[in-house]
Amino acid sequence: MASLNSKQMFRKKLTIRDYLSGIFFLMLSKEQLLINHFSQYVTEHKKDFIEKVLKERTRHITLVLEDIYQSQNASAVLRTCECLGLQDVHIIEDDTKYSVNKRVLKGANKWIDLHRYKMKGFNNSEICFRKLRESGYRILVTDPSPDGVSINEIVLDQKIAVVMGNELHGTSEFAINSADQKIFIPMHGFTESFNISVSAAIILNTLLTKMRGSNAEWHLTDTEKESIRLQWLRKIVRRSDLIEQEFLKTIK
Repeated sequence: MASLNSKQMFRKKLTIRDYLSGIFFLMLSKEQLLINHFSQYVTEHKKDFIEKVLKERTRHITLVLEDIYQSQNASAVLRTCECLGLQDVHIIEDDTKYSVNKRVLKGANKWIDLHRYKMKGFNNSEICFRKLRESGYRILVTDPSPDGVSINEIVLDQKIAVVMGNELHGTSEFAINSADQKIFIPMHGFTESFNISVSAAIILNTLLTKMRGSNAEWHLTDTEKESIRLQWLRKIVRRSDLIEQEFLKTIK
């Protein structure tokens, strides 16, 4: 008997009786069972929209924010990341604690994974960079120096992490010295810099447009999609924690 993947189950609307029957039940993971159970509380339109967003989500490019101190800027950047399809954002908090402006954020943080680095007494930029490299990322740091590379010339043959520094001092000396490459946004006016949220939008839109038109393996894996699908359903369905708790009792 062939098993169904999470996406097929999500649309099929199996009942508890269906997947409590013998072999079929044994083929399904707890995550798959929960996805199908939660799906009965979600409209077809919402389920279609979830699949549409998942199809465009990526971890091939990620963003790193280093000590951003204005909540409206951090919130605007996160909102941009979510709108453009990034799943992960890394936040370094060596000198400044991450905070949000809910009016600017518009709930965007509900749909992305935030990775925060805030260990006291440690170089959190170093910890973040090490984790990114272990995950296969090449680290690019934004810096206006002439030895950098234009964002239009960046090669996307491997995963990319873009590091942006705070509003006053830019990226740290550690970030500049430890990055694989320095990058800049070409500018053609008298003013020498953009607001950080504008910079993030320009850089990400440029790189993501190029990525989606390339042969890079930028889509999420089926396993990643299943995990994120369940994560989102838990946030969409009201009182999902109680519903999940009661449902799990029926399948023990």
